Amino acid sequence: MTRPTEIPAYSLPTRNRRVILIRRPQGIPMADDFAIEDVAIPEIADGEFLVRNIYLSVDPAQRGWVAAEANYSAPVPIGGPMRALAVGVVTQSKTPDVSVGEFLYGWFGWQDYAAVTQAAIIQRATEAVPLSAYVGLLGINGLTAYLALTELGRPVPGNIVLVSTAAGSVGSLVGQIARNLGATAIGLTGHDEKVAACRARYGYHSAHSYKKSDWAAAVASEAPSGIDVYFDNVGGPILDAALRQMAVGGRIVQCGTASTPIWTPIPTGPRNEREILTRRLVWSGFVVFDHAKRFAAANQALVAWYQAGQLNYDEDLAQGIEQAPGALKALYAGENRGKKLIYIG
Repeated sequence: MTRPTEIPAYSLPTRNRRVILIRRPQGIPMADDFAIEDVAIPEIADGEFLVRNIYLSVDPAQRGWVAAEANYSAPVPIGGPMRALAVGVVTQSKTPDVSVGEFLYGWFGWQDYAAVTQAAIIQRATEAVPLSAYVGLLGINGLTAYLALTELGRPVPGNIVLVSTAAGSVGSLVGQIARNLGATAIGLTGHDEKVAACRARYGYHSAHSYKKSDWAAAVASEAPSGIDVYFDNVGGPILDAALRQMAVGGRIVQCGTASTPIWTPIPTGPRNEREILTRRLVWSGFVVFDHAKRFAAANQALVAWYQAGQLNYDEDLAQGIEQAPGALKALYAGENRGKKLIYIG
């Protein structure tokens, strides 16, 4: 069986540190919404296995998982460990289908150890890529980039693809996938350094800072016939402007709403239904877990591009579980440079 590469050293501590939610956040989660507690390592029952986490994932979706308002999943309970994806190694098993020593990616939480069933597994780490890549490139970030773009955006050679948060853990891959599919990618980001990375490293034919430039005019000049696919991670005013530059029959992929800090009360903005009608737009929401049957096929494509040197992948690696409580605040502030993850091995 193929094994991942670049597996870091990891210890087997005798206690379990857990990052627990102690207060329901108002908008973006802050460090003091969490606490770190030290508890006994959980015992496993029949049908369960124990995972020692090595890499913890930090994902924009976690904001929704702790929010009080309705989302696509029940909120993390107060006093419970923070829901999170992680990569870890199996240290004990009481199920015949999971072996000690396997590396897995799944719902293991922000903690040292997780006692779980097979339902918690998203993927088994069996590709010859760095183990940490399962948190991002082959995790929900890479899967979202590939599946949302190909299944909902459906770019064809010659299409114009506009991407917001173009240097983020999803957007940085979307630009490269669009290029690999023969489309022209235009990126939007908030920092000059990230604009440069979009152009030099992430496959974008052009990129603009939505903070400093008249990006809408620049995009209009680069896409005189309109935008065929808008891959949106932010919503808000950027979405309002992009809608008015869509080509007839364009597709909007809604992957995130990062520009809106809180949804209670419901924010208001321009009326967009006329743009959807007159431009005959298709506007689709994407939640990666709805597409689990396509994960294996997506990973095959991503691994092939990565091994052929057609996908660049960057990581923003923090050290120690103590970095977890403040990680989401930093992520939404745009402080990360690449996929944000935390090594706790």
